[in-house]
Amino acid sequence: MKYYIIAGEASGDLHGSNLMKGIFKEDPQAEIHFWGGDLMQKTGGTLVKHYRDLAFMGFAEVVMNLKTILNNIKICKADILKFQPDVLIFIDYPGFNMRIAKWAKNLGMKTHYYISPQIWAWKENRIKDIKRDVDKMYVILPFEKDFYEKKHHFPVEFVGHPLIDAISNTPKTDPIQFKKENNLDEKPIIALLPGSRKQEISKMLSEMLSVVKHFPDYQFVIAGAPSQEFSFYEQFLTNDQVHFISNKTYDLLSVSYAALVTSGTATLETALFKVPEVVLYKGNWFSYQIAKRIITLKYISLVNLIMDREVVTELIQEDCNPEKIKLELGKILDSSYRSQLLEQYDLLETKLGGAGASNKTAQLIVKDLLSKP
Repeated sequence: MKYYIIAGEASGDLHGSNLMKGIFKEDPQAEIHFWGGDLMQKTGGTLVKHYRDLAFMGFAEVVMNLKTILNNIKICKADILKFQPDVLIFIDYPGFNMRIAKWAKNLGMKTHYYISPQIWAWKENRIKDIKRDVDKMYVILPFEKDFYEKKHHFPVEFVGHPLIDAISNTPKTDPIQFKKENNLDEKPIIALLPGSRKQEISKMLSEMLSVVKHFPDYQFVIAGAPSQEFSFYEQFLTNDQVHFISNKTYDLLSVSYAALVTSGTATLETALFKVPEVVLYKGNWFSYQIAKRIITLKYISLVNLIMDREVVTELIQEDCNPEKIKLELGKILDSSYRSQLLEQYDLLETKLGGAGASNKTAQLIVKDLLSKP
């Protein structure tokens, strides 16, 4: 059978690659076209467009790049018509994917959505579009099932969180060998995860690196995004205490003592690696002013949202400043504070459900295709 998968960000690339592995397991003759990244490309199939050409962050950035976005939608529709897939599978990335879903549904194509748009955070009125344009929805956060089924009477499948599989399948990293291979010293590592988009990285690294001088007994290691070249990061490597590695975030987290993390999927990844973290976010001023008026969530990190209480500290916009980052980083380096936080991480993992999300989703997709004409 023929599958068309659209993932528009680094996290979607990770989950898309594992979903593809599950599909190939269920359907060895599967033909897959996809929008994604390096991980999906390594898995197989045909890459149509890389997510580095798709990711625009915030309201202002979307407006500025509207022409590019509309052209990408046009390219996507043309490729789908040419490929004629048996099913379209959308992975998060709702601004783009919901447009394609509406168009595809009008043409009678099967539409499956893996990793729900976060309509529980904002744009809840999108539920009307989802009910109209999505045949099957697979959710990965425990509270999403109640949100869809009890509040909006739309049946969904809770498949568990794919990060549990992604992390458990990661080979063990030897700390001594890792430090040697990456020219690091013996000091404990504080990982810096500034995001994957250029404007996001620039803004967040300037804040993260502002506190380096206050922690001379540690080394800070920037986790480079696979979508960015080393030349972009060079401007931030002005201190011998700061190092850089590219495309090895999981290896880095597995040997880190603490982390400063930009809000996003990385906050959950860091927690599942059992690394104490401080969550940071500082966006474009205009975009932030709009967002804070329409997003009513109590928290921005997935860790706190899932636990429904503040487990990790969040420093947002004005609070994301050198003085507060220094204070909160100091706290998570304290042994008594760390032990309490790690206990909460264990509870978080239990709440996320068992392993096998990607394989379970692949099984459900293939079963649906085989059961209906």
